[in-house]
Amino acid sequence: MAPERTPAAVHGDRPTVARPPSGARRSSAVGWLLRRAEAWRDRLVGTSDAVDPTEDVEEVTDARGLVLRPALLGFVAVLAVAIGASMPSSPFKLEMPGVWFFGEPSTATPSRWGVYFSLAAVYGGLFLFMRVWWGMARLYRRRRGVPVKTMMGVFALWSLPVLVIAPLFSRDAYSYAAQGEMVSHHMNPYLYGPFELGNNSYTAPVDPLWGNAPAPYGPMFLQLDGFVARITFHNELATIVLLRLLALVGVLLIAACVPRLAKHYHRDGAELFTLMVLNPVTIFHLIGGAHNDALMLGLLVAGLTLAKEKRPLWGIVLCALATAVKAPAALGMLYIGWSWLGTGVPIRDRIRPVVTAGLIGVGILGFFSYVSGLGWGWVTILGTPGVVRSWASPTTAVAFAITGVAHLAHLGVGVGGVLTVTRFLGLLIAAVSGVWLLLNSDRIGTLKALGLTLLIFVLLGPVVQPWYLSWGLVLLAPVALGQLRSLVIGLSMVTAFIELPGGTQLVTTLLHGDPLLIVLTLLWILVVMTVPLSSWDRRRPAIGTEHAPAAAVAV
Repeated sequence: MAPERTPAAVHGDRPTVARPPSGARRSSAVGWLLRRAEAWRDRLVGTSDAVDPTEDVEEVTDARGLVLRPALLGFVAVLAVAIGASMPSSPFKLEMPGVWFFGEPSTATPSRWGVYFSLAAVYGGLFLFMRVWWGMARLYRRRRGVPVKTMMGVFALWSLPVLVIAPLFSRDAYSYAAQGEMVSHHMNPYLYGPFELGNNSYTAPVDPLWGNAPAPYGPMFLQLDGFVARITFHNELATIVLLRLLALVGVLLIAACVPRLAKHYHRDGAELFTLMVLNPVTIFHLIGGAHNDALMLGLLVAGLTLAKEKRPLWGIVLCALATAVKAPAALGMLYIGWSWLGTGVPIRDRIRPVVTAGLIGVGILGFFSYVSGLGWGWVTILGTPGVVRSWASPTTAVAFAITGVAHLAHLGVGVGGVLTVTRFLGLLIAAVSGVWLLLNSDRIGTLKALGLTLLIFVLLGPVVQPWYLSWGLVLLAPVALGQLRSLVIGLSMVTAFIELPGGTQLVTTLLHGDPLLIVLTLLWILVVMTVPLSSWDRRRPAIGTEHAPAAAVAV
């Protein structure tokens, strides 16, 4: 039953709430640290979802001139990554015969030039892409009015190279395909790992780490996964292709919401499209890696957009569908229920809408669990990704550091026990932060609070993957200004390089390779990083204008 009160603006603009003094007269070191922490918190989370920048901006009169050059440069960058990753000796994809239509490993000894070319092309392409993407974000912040339809053309151009190459930077897509094959043969992926299929074309590319691990994905995704395996007549390569197109559908859902989000949050459509859809994590990991996070994120963004448009019921439905792909999207249902009656509502009055949202979500998840015949087993195995131990996760890195110091001191401390403690503390801090953000979401803003919650849970969780960080980065983009905007841009650029499979190969090659080839490779990457790009903003001030235009944006 829906709440009795009439739904108000679910995420409407909110006035700034006056805060008590932060203790300006404290003289102790603790007081000073608390004041600095509060100041940083206020700069980061802000006070409202509503965004109305006051920067010196100018409306665009020639959109084509502002889009063509960066679009072509970005295409060159993506093409370089695609070619480098598709080389037969590339360390950036799975080197196994039969796992893609081209780029299979050669039976002969790999050419040293081929390895260096692959490294130079991929890293050079990534650095060039970062520069182009960052330059576009700066450009469209100052020059507004580029149509989103024009930006869709840029997206089509940039996504084409990564759509035709093998899954990039990850083998997860092969696990999806094998799990879909299991579902098509009425095997429950919540009970068995892909290796239960035996030795065949589906299981050969699966990472042994996940070969016997159950699937932590929702029943709707596994049902779609099994459907894809059936309609491709159990062809593994065709299954991978359709799974990547499913990821593309998720990104297109995000793109479809950009104009509406730009209107609600008073942002320029081209700038927001650049931050959300042309983001390097979106292009190279969500689409290039064919991750199901793209479909989850697309449904989640669509649900939150509908809630912003005062259609909370449909928003909850879409967030429930997103949860049926991956569990983190359940936070979307929680936030929509929490904000259903508007702002300034007492906590006791929010309980009924939250329960209503929860019942709708449980009903939808129960439907897919029953229809698929897979049951609720996925809820009990959500910690499956936590078996990965990587320095990229702060909680894991702290555990490794503590264990290393203990061993130097000849203390018998096991990494497993320390890792359990650090991961528990990380999740506890994330949970406390999430509750605080929820309780203060009226002041902070719903989308900002939700995005920060997802980002904190990933950073303090058991494992940090680039595509996991996309959850928070994409949601924060519409409300990111000032330092938060810098955080989104900086973290997006850094995230694209996290745990690249070619990193170890690069270090090994630099330490033991041909000095001449090493110098040439490093010089090439240095040139890509430092050579100035031509200005994309060719404006000529009109005679007699009262104010000079802003400086041209160059990277």
